[in-house]
Amino acid sequence: QVQLLESGGGSVQAGGSLRLSCATFGYTGSYANMGWFRQAPGKEREGVAGIRYDGTTSYADSVKGRFTISQDNAKNILYLQMNSLKPEDTAVYYCALRFDSKWFGTLNQRDFKYWGQGTQVTVSS
Repeated sequence: QVQLLESGGGSVQAGGSLRLSCATFGYTGSYANMGWFRQAPGKEREGVAGIRYDGTTSYADSVKGRFTISQDNAKNILYLQMNSLKPEDTAVYYCALRFDSKWFGTLNQRDFKYWGQGTQVTVSS
């Protein structure tokens, strides 16, 4: 059974940094594509960053240059380094996973099958 577990959320002042982690369990094989999404109160869930099985990354325009997605394949851990945080980055952050070779980086939540439970990030001004 595939499981994803996020950690690393918290409260930080504007301009600060956080690193989120997502540990994944219960799968083997190729073509694991992963993404970070977030949902703020009263808003739809939106894509933040993604990383394809071949290491290709994609980012939402709102986080380009501030956030970096990476992964440790040996440990099956996905990361999201968030720098220069803004109050509008406040949200619950989710990691997600899909298995295939036909995902090319679009950050659409409907494209992902497996989800973590989320971790809260709060940025104060």
